[in-house]
Amino acid sequence: MRLILTSVALVLIAAALAPLAAGSNLIVSNATQVRLEVDGKSEALVTYRVNGSGPVHHTLVWGAINARAPQLGVAQTHFRFDYAGGWGRYRRNIASTFPNKCERYDGPSLAWLVTACRAPDGSYWALQQWQLALPNLGFAPWTPKLAVYELHVSHWTGPVAKIEAYTDWVYSGRFHELFGRATYKGEAIHGFGTTRYGAPTDRFGRLLYLDTFDSVYGPGWKRENSFVAHKPTGAFCYGFFPFDPSKGGYITPPGYPPHQPRGPASGTKYRLTMEGPGVTPDVTWVGNGLPNYDPANPAHVEHEQQMNAILDSLGDSLCRRH
Repeated sequence: MRLILTSVALVLIAAALAPLAAGSNLIVSNATQVRLEVDGKSEALVTYRVNGSGPVHHTLVWGAINARAPQLGVAQTHFRFDYAGGWGRYRRNIASTFPNKCERYDGPSLAWLVTACRAPDGSYWALQQWQLALPNLGFAPWTPKLAVYELHVSHWTGPVAKIEAYTDWVYSGRFHELFGRATYKGEAIHGFGTTRYGAPTDRFGRLLYLDTFDSVYGPGWKRENSFVAHKPTGAFCYGFFPFDPSKGGYITPPGYPPHQPRGPASGTKYRLTMEGPGVTPDVTWVGNGLPNYDPANPAHVEHEQQMNAILDSLGDSLCRRH
């Protein structure tokens, strides 16, 4: 029996210390009965079940705080995870003896918050849970994998990332647009490369997930798309156009007709959610949509002029259409 237990422990240690994939502070999907504990050594213990059933899991998290500004040749901050409840780091299960020193959370308001606390050193830890994997272009999830809620952990001091966003119209008012920039401590958030379909290829890049409310997709919030902020400005601009789901790397439900367009999905409200840079919290922006453009309406004309001036001030060569 000792040999079997030792072998299992070695497997757990190897798996527990594997590095986290780039661009995510994901612990697990569909966590329930979640508990966060923090000690005095900048370590956190996250306890949970999956889908409300099965065994209790303990994941130890350590090794990072805040985020670094984008810089080639420099590693972004990232956690280390011990999914074996202490076996990977201490060669023993520490769940029953973990010295929890969590204090009342008094940090910034966070979206998607499950729980958070203040550590003895004044830093903050938080757990947030939301749906990243929703299919784009307003499709309802057709597999469980597309509907999962990801549990993310963060550790930081000071301010969190900021999404600044505005709405206007483009192409002589024919279409609605959302634009803005993403920053952390005044520095632009951006990566240094993407896949052919726009997914970040390094730990500095972050996707902004755009949801539209009460659009042609139906009532309530629907996932419209996701995109990165541009290098080096941190700016982004997104037009609500008709899209062909058979092009551009989109996925569609089984039986969806080829080349059947989706949208334009301009809504009464918009929501942007972004994983925080490094190991900082995930952040959101929510704002109202606009009515369709009326060139005879002086308020519309004035608003468009004001938004064009803001767009130009971002200094981004990819976001200059008026």
